[in-house]
Amino acid sequence: QVHVVESGGGSVQAGGSLKLSCAASGYIYRTFAMGWYRQRPGLEREMIATKHFGGRILYADSVKGRFTISQGNAENTLHLQMNSLKPGDAAMYCCAGCGDGQCGTIPEVNYWGRGSQLTVST
Repeated sequence: QVHVVESGGGSVQAGGSLKLSCAASGYIYRTFAMGWYRQRPGLEREMIATKHFGGRILYADSVKGRFTISQGNAENTLHLQMNSLKPGDAAMYCCAGCGDGQCGTIPEVNYWGRGSQLTVST
């Protein structure tokens, strides 16, 4: 019903930057919200950045001050700008879509993208 697709993953040196994008299509609810999650090797999936319906933006402490999300130039798109990347940021990054106005926890996620891999070299 709703499709979520990421783009922009790749490899980057420590200290570098990379930008990910997410686009949602289909039956988009008025209260639709989006966010970014990641799963690092050996760790559980975690929320890193979320934009709620209404515009409130939240960041995980691990990325606060380095990562920024923003709305794209097309409807229902969300960018994730990642700066000052560290080896610990290497992960599968997944875009999430939520129909109830907030997207900050896994139970709230209704739609997942397939993910985009980030590797960070030293």
